[in-house]
Amino acid sequence: MSEQQLPVVIIGAGPVGLAAAAHLVERGIEPLVLEAGPAAAAAVGEWSHVRLFSTWGELTDPAAEKLLAPTGWTKPDATGYPSGGDWADFYLQPLADVLGERVRYSTTVTGVSRSGRDRIVDADRDSQPFVVHLATADGEERVFTRAVIDASGTWTTPSPAGASGLPALGEKAAAERITYRVPDLKDPAVRARYAGKRTAVIGSGASAFTALATLADIAQDEPGTHAVWILRRGISGSTFGGGEADELPARGALGLAAKAAVDNGHADAVTGFRTEAIERDSAGRPVLVGEDGRRLDPVDEVIVLTGFRPDLSFLSEVRLGLDERLQAPAELAPLIDPNQHSCGTVYPHGHRELSHPEPGVYLVGMKSYGRAPTFLAMTGYEQVRSVTAAIAGDLESADRVELTLPETGVCGGAGLFDDPAAGQSDGGGCCAPAPQLVQIGIGTPLTAAAGQAPSTGGC
Repeated sequence: MSEQQLPVVIIGAGPVGLAAAAHLVERGIEPLVLEAGPAAAAAVGEWSHVRLFSTWGELTDPAAEKLLAPTGWTKPDATGYPSGGDWADFYLQPLADVLGERVRYSTTVTGVSRSGRDRIVDADRDSQPFVVHLATADGEERVFTRAVIDASGTWTTPSPAGASGLPALGEKAAAERITYRVPDLKDPAVRARYAGKRTAVIGSGASAFTALATLADIAQDEPGTHAVWILRRGISGSTFGGGEADELPARGALGLAAKAAVDNGHADAVTGFRTEAIERDSAGRPVLVGEDGRRLDPVDEVIVLTGFRPDLSFLSEVRLGLDERLQAPAELAPLIDPNQHSCGTVYPHGHRELSHPEPGVYLVGMKSYGRAPTFLAMTGYEQVRSVTAAIAGDLESADRVELTLPETGVCGGAGLFDDPAAGQSDGGGCCAPAPQLVQIGIGTPLTAAAGQAPSTGGC
């Protein structure tokens, strides 16, 4: 079989991986989607309770819609905000079902390489197909492919509480008191774990906002429920997101809900705190210890929401060009590096920014951002539209920009990422005036107006 007759392997049957498959089918190229979970969008299913801050109109891919249309599928109301479960049930699994045998479940990719060539060998390298090693219930397999699109995401590799990027001392020993996901507090068993308890929430992004807002809701019915919000930097005007200036209203409302949790006394903010150790008191409750020697009062539970990182282990035999900080493709990294800017809005990009020294390998979706935050589904859809066009040899389409991303309403400034003194900085932003110090816990709390987007949001 010639290389052009081989399928294109897509790793991950999540939103971006399935969209890539739809684009390949549209171009007459056979995809093979390899999903480690038992169903499509297995990772999305693990946060099915979380409501997204993107609307349905921003969560479906045009090529996927065309593939679904003959089945009688009807696109949900474009203005509605689905939960993760809705996204999986009403769009992602039906899309996987249409793709049929092109999607293989319970199949874990363990390695990718050039056939007969490890990463050292130059000779005749580019003329060899890729070989992908798999682990299945029936044992080990390998498949040959003309290109590899890695859309496996980062969900399985959350970052630890330790500010050094390594687990804090004692973090593993305290595992039974720690979760690295936004808990489903509508589940009675999970709710009982946090109701009436003191919980530390470590993180400063949308997931942390979601946890703070949800714990505040419980606090209204369950006395004693209280959150301690741990931030590595200070409180500034950008801490709670863009608010009403955010062009994704639900994302802005989510930050306002987190601020309301603090203003209403349901959460205390501890700023400039870099976790070095998690000790235990006499009752076994976690005690967070900072690098500066601060020891916080004991908590009952810890929710660590410090982001995710890519699993690159199975790509060790292909030649990747990754930024040394973000572990994102080197050409993409300057566009998304939070050390350089925090405006959140990334210029649309495609195959050129996502390419590597190894031709035919692409990291797309959340994984393409490495350790950087603020990824949107529509960014991933544009990525795979361009990448699949490039694989098909249609460079005119691959180089064309077909997306305008919404502004976040936040421009916190260059070099402020995780800076403990960021809230007190006099430095200007990359595209806005210097952030202003925000007083929290006093005055009238900021809340989303009635009828606006929901106050909880998703990834």
